[in-house]
Amino acid sequence: MTTLRAEGVSKRYPTARGGVDALRSVSLGIASGESVAIVGPSGCGKSTLLGLIAALEPPTRGSIVVDDLDLAGLDEAARARYRREAVGLVFQSTNLLPFLTAVENVDVALALRTQSDPAAARALLETLELAEHADRLPDQLSGGQRQRVGIARAVVHRPRLILADEPTGELDTTSSARTMDLLRRVQRELGATLIVVTHDEGIARSLDRLVYLRDGRVVGDTASTRATGV
Repeated sequence: MTTLRAEGVSKRYPTARGGVDALRSVSLGIASGESVAIVGPSGCGKSTLLGLIAALEPPTRGSIVVDDLDLAGLDEAARARYRREAVGLVFQSTNLLPFLTAVENVDVALALRTQSDPAAARALLETLELAEHADRLPDQLSGGQRQRVGIARAVVHRPRLILADEPTGELDTTSSARTMDLLRRVQRELGATLIVVTHDEGIARSLDRLVYLRDGRVVGDTASTRATGV
């Protein structure tokens, strides 16, 4: 079961005018199986933090430990292996392959990691209420349906950690709520930890916990509020 701890995490990007700090000494612990929303204004560091947890790049300072694996100490090949085996990434844009059906899009993600298993891909689409759409191409699906195919593609390898960056950003209110309900269902069935970056307050409050960022720092955490009884 995944336990994640970030300690003193900072990320600085070089620019022509000097360094820009996207994150400033962020410390955060997330328990196994927890669902957490990371919220805050644009440019506050939400997506940067999610990218560091996904090991898309290393932090400038500090450490991120998932289970007993220190991501900051991994080389590029080890970071890729961690993403392939332990992480499911869900993005705002699904980027489905347009010439493959829904089930083929999911199965190809599995084949790239282990081996093809169309039955497993089809079963997951059924869990996401897409059984009757499994053999349709992406342009034959609604936006919400395409996003659910994207979720299936991200989790078909049964990751321990699901990271979603604005997964409902292109959906209407009804589709957003249904998509998140189904994502939570899959998370619980897998026993995975879920971290969602979102601007949608309703989506954020549907999760177990909210972490607020501003100017690259954690400025609020409902876990602390619960702990103090406030």
